Amino acid sequence: MGPGGALRRWFGQACPEHCSARRTRTVSLMTARPDQRHCRQSDTTDGGESTINSPEPARSMGPSLGATEAVLGVDTHRDFHVAAVLSMTGRTLGIERFPATVDGYRRLFTWACQWGGIRCAGAESSGTYGAALSRYLLSQGIEVVEAPGPGRSARCRRSKSDRADAEAAARAVLSGRAHSPVKSGSGPAETARIYIVAKDSAVKAQRQAANQLKAILVTADPALREELATLSRRALVRACLELSEGDGRADPVVRATRFTLRLLAERIEQLRAQSRVLECRLADLIRCHHPRLVDAVGIGPHSAAVLLTVMGDNSDRLRGEASFAALCGASPVEYSSGNRQHCRLNRGGNRQANAALHRIVLSRLRWDARTRTYYERCVTEGKTRREVIRCLKRYVAREVYRLVQEDRRSLSCTPASISAVPR
Repeated sequence: MGPGGALRRWFGQACPEHCSARRTRTVSLMTARPDQRHCRQSDTTDGGESTINSPEPARSMGPSLGATEAVLGVDTHRDFHVAAVLSMTGRTLGIERFPATVDGYRRLFTWACQWGGIRCAGAESSGTYGAALSRYLLSQGIEVVEAPGPGRSARCRRSKSDRADAEAAARAVLSGRAHSPVKSGSGPAETARIYIVAKDSAVKAQRQAANQLKAILVTADPALREELATLSRRALVRACLELSEGDGRADPVVRATRFTLRLLAERIEQLRAQSRVLECRLADLIRCHHPRLVDAVGIGPHSAAVLLTVMGDNSDRLRGEASFAALCGASPVEYSSGNRQHCRLNRGGNRQANAALHRIVLSRLRWDARTRTYYERCVTEGKTRREVIRCLKRYVAREVYRLVQEDRRSLSCTPASISAVPR
């Protein structure tokens, strides 16, 4: 027997009461129910038996009067929002669910303030489901930031629930991982975004109707197809508007074809009129709030509206023109190896804004003498066309950012000069 066994044997003979109580406590724990085995044990009684008490709650779900500051995290949905409040030390104070209504926003704000002063709020999907809630919290004087969702690896490893997502949003704010302010959605940029949504859908539906019209002509009656085959797209729509269905003695298929062609032509004309109206509204909006932007070479109303929508109405959302270029996917990405020093195109960022910068660059390459001179000089230095266009996109992003900031400063200095958008 080793020295450890001899010591345990001597201790058992010297203190039999202690060993008996220890054996009794072990047996009572093994015979307890599974949900009680991890509970806190009380002190040993006089008889040597151990009793098992119910566990104490780890989280306090009532208002904490001692909490002075807290952070709020919200997991947004279409019909309801789940909010979680954390103390500055990371302790979960409360999690609650509220409807996505005006009364629900008011109740969420009141419930969150009872835990202490809300220092900052993180909202998921602040541009879609959480847009109205973000605007309400901003109106109450609370700083709201966009809470990034979990990464792909985290989604694969962990389970998902609304309560866990709300708590994760609050912890992202607390750790500093969520730091991008949300769009205020209360100025010309939000108005331009709404017009762009309607205009893009009208243009897309117009293109789809034109393709359907041409597809029907492929299988139409040979006489009708030969009559309309040589016309241009605009003349084809006008000719289809004048088609008559014919009398009852005509072929039913021919009558259906002529009726469908006239119906699609009317749809194309209606969508074209809608897109023109929206284009005029966009032009008036940009001219009213950002006149310097549309006066620049190659920047049209649609491209200017797209860039303003990406930038947002609040100037503090971007740290500078470098942040705006990265948001548009125009920032250089180093792609060097060995003796070759190279920067490639940025495939990230907002692709609609990147496409707007690309249209501006192509327009300047055609009409602006300074841009053509710069392009020719870069080509003689050995750069490719794609590299030159990347450099020009970065320059245009810098210019757009500065023009927008100048317009905002001038309008803020002279508020009386701001007039309503013409109808």
